[in-house]
Amino acid sequence: MNDLAILAEGLSKRYRIGQMERYTTLRDVLANAAGAPFRAAVKLVRGDVSGAREEIDPERRLWALKDVSFEVQRGEVLGVIGRNGSGKTTLLKLLSQITEPTEGYAAIHGRVGCLLEVGTGFHAELTGRENVYLNGAILGMRRSEIQAKFDDIVEFSGVEKFLDTPVKRYSSGMQVRLAFAVAAHLEPEILLVDEVLAVGDAAFQRKCLGKMEAVATEGRTVFLVTHNMEAITGLCTRAIWIDNGHLRADGDPHAIVREYLATTRSEIGTTSLADRNDRTGPGPIRFTRIELRNAAGEPTNAVNSGETVEFVLSYVTNGDRLQHVSPYIYVHDQFDRPLLLLWSQLTAEDFETLPAQGQLVCQVPRFPLTAGTYVIDVGATVNSPTVRDSGDEVRNAAMMEVVTGDFFGTGRSAPNTIEFQCPHSWTAETD
Repeated sequence: MNDLAILAEGLSKRYRIGQMERYTTLRDVLANAAGAPFRAAVKLVRGDVSGAREEIDPERRLWALKDVSFEVQRGEVLGVIGRNGSGKTTLLKLLSQITEPTEGYAAIHGRVGCLLEVGTGFHAELTGRENVYLNGAILGMRRSEIQAKFDDIVEFSGVEKFLDTPVKRYSSGMQVRLAFAVAAHLEPEILLVDEVLAVGDAAFQRKCLGKMEAVATEGRTVFLVTHNMEAITGLCTRAIWIDNGHLRADGDPHAIVREYLATTRSEIGTTSLADRNDRTGPGPIRFTRIELRNAAGEPTNAVNSGETVEFVLSYVTNGDRLQHVSPYIYVHDQFDRPLLLLWSQLTAEDFETLPAQGQLVCQVPRFPLTAGTYVIDVGATVNSPTVRDSGDEVRNAAMMEVVTGDFFGTGRSAPNTIEFQCPHSWTAETD
C-alpha cells in the first residue's frame, strides 16, 4: 500500500441527458435537511414507504464511465488514450474529486496537482505578474513557492516583456503559455494532466514535452490524458485505453497505441474508396480502390521490409479522356507524419493520356520502411503539373503492415526504433 499512488475500484459515472443540475448552496443543504422529516411523514401518510428513487428513462441515461478499475504505483507515468467523449476527462474529474462517482470509489495517496484546464483562474483585468500569483494559489502553491519559482515561470512562458500588461490584452497563445508555465512548476506527488500538451505553437509544445519528461524522471506519479501518441510512447511507462466509458486495454504504451490506432484506422477499410465522401478535388478522376501486392504479385495487407511492393490504384473518370495525370501516394506513420512521397512527377513518369477507367500501378523495389503499421493517402493531379487539388485526393485510404524482412540479405534487421533502411557498404582506408 505504501507504493500505491492511485486506486480505482469499479469507478462509474452516470449523467442524465438534457437535464442540467443547478448548483447547491449551503442554504439549500440546510433547507433540505430541515425538510427531510416532514417529507418522510408525508410519504408515510400516503403509504409510500418503499423509499425507491425516481427511475431514470434509459433513453436519457448516459454512463460516461462504467466499472473502471486500475492501480497506479508511485513514480509511474500512466498515459490515458481514447476518442473524444470516451470518458477520459470524466475519469480525471472523478480522481481529482471535482465530481462524485455514481458507483465505485477512488483513493489518492499523496499531494495532488490538477492541470485539467489551462488558464482556469486567470483574471482578465489583472496583469500577467498578478495572475501568476493568483493562478499559482488556485493550483495549490504557497506564496513562498511562487516567489521562489517566479523567475523560472516567467522565463519558461516567454512573456516577460508583457508581464505588467493586463491579461485581457494577451493573445490566446500568450495566455496559454503563461498558464502552462505556472502549472508546470507545481511540485505535487501526483500530477493529473488533461490535454495541456496540445497547446501553443510547435516550439512551445516541445518545451512542454521536455518539462513533462523532467517531471517524470523526478520519480513523481503522472496521470496524463492526451491525444498526442508521441507523448504516450515517449513519456509513459504504461498506458490504458478508455473506450465508450469502459477500460478496454491496459499495458505497454507502444502495444496499446498500436492497438488503438489500428482500431481507429480499421474503419477506413470498411468503406470502399468509391463511397468515400471525405475526398477533395473537383473529380475528373476518382479512385475506387487501393490494393497492396507483395513481391509475388499477390494481394496482401502485410509486406516484408526490403521486398518489392506494388500499390494498385483503381480509378474511373468523368468520361473524358484525361491528359497529364500525376498520381501520388503518401505513406504516413502512426502519428500522421509523412514518411514517403511516391509521385510520378518525381520520376518523370506522368501519364499523358488515360482511358476512362483502369488501374495505376506504383512499384517500389526494396521497400525501405522497417516493421510497423502505416497509413496510405492517395491522390492525383490532372491537366496541371503544379496544382495539387486539381484531381482527387483520399486521405487515410488504407493501412499497410510492414513486417521484418531481410533487407540486407544478411539475416539481420534494423531495430524497431529505426524507420528507414537503405543500401550501404563499408570499407577501410589507410592514411
